[in-house]
Amino acid sequence: MENSNLLLIYLATLLALLGVASFFVLRQVFKTRRIENTLSRLQTKLTKEKGTSQEYYELGSLLLDKKLFTQSTIYLQQALKNLDKEETENAALIHNALGYTYFAQEQYDLAIRNYKEALKIAPDYVTALNNLGHSYEKKQLTSQALEMYEEAMKLDPKNTTAKRRYESLKKRIVAAEK
Repeated sequence: MENSNLLLIYLATLLALLGVASFFVLRQVFKTRRIENTLSRLQTKLTKEKGTSQEYYELGSLLLDKKLFTQSTIYLQQALKNLDKEETENAALIHNALGYTYFAQEQYDLAIRNYKEALKIAPDYVTALNNLGHSYEKKQLTSQALEMYEEAMKLDPKNTTAKRRYESLKKRIVAAEK
């Protein structure tokens, strides 16, 4: 009797684990399908007709998520061209995303230029500050990187990315001075 109860517990546990795993697998399948449908719809639409800056940005962001940086760059540049005058906040987002595409392609000067454009539009854009700091790091411009991380931490004291990168750079500077 004891063995059959133990077997039932194991079987119930196994079924529960399989149920949970199935839930997460199905959720991921539906999410991926939704993204692929959106990607297909936007690509089809934007190859046939001119779209809005929001549509170009959305397509560029989806391609960015898929790590298709060159294609993403094209659509993000198109999003900038189609911006309305009152969409300044969106311009900062687009410049930041465009900077990220250049950063991923190791075109750090272009990335820096776009991050700076984003910060001209939205000076308190912490993500752009973090990204700009990281670009400066890659270019071995340590003092500028530290300055960007300090600025990011002033605007968002709980910014773990800026804190981590700042402390890492400080340790490297101290180690290099010894």
